[in-house]
Amino acid sequence: MTRAICAGSFDPVTNGHVDLITRAAAMFDEVVVAVLINQQKKPLFTIEERIDMLAQVLKSRPNVIVESFDGLLIDYARSKQATVIVRGLRSATDFDYEMSIAALNRHLAPEIDTVCLMTDPKTAFISSSIVKEAATYQSNISALVPAPVADALGKKFNV
Repeated sequence: MTRAICAGSFDPVTNGHVDLITRAAAMFDEVVVAVLINQQKKPLFTIEERIDMLAQVLKSRPNVIVESFDGLLIDYARSKQATVIVRGLRSATDFDYEMSIAALNRHLAPEIDTVCLMTDPKTAFISSSIVKEAATYQSNISALVPAPVADALGKKFNV
């Protein structure tokens, strides 16, 4: 069985994230969506809220599991006996960043590969930070995020 990890802060999950996870779920036997607990950042949504939103959005994918983690992703991947880390690439800038992280991960755990998937051009411009900013100004974000996320953002920003 090939287990892959898709990790991120998912604050909030976007349609770009869902596309990447869905494509990974078609490629690998099991995909663990790992929500990062980052003590240095102040997320809009709690870890529980992010896990709940991801679970709602991904419930139709039986080979996808949603969990949280802290620490180094490579250590978490090793603890889950994953052999693949899946990353999304939106731009050349993403590639440069991901290449250096993949090289470090390969050094630390040569048994774990990094697979980069190009984002769908329809979602390449979407980021969690852009979605949050647009939601702050009560813009229509329904085409950028799944419905449960749009609802949660509406509640956060009293829309």
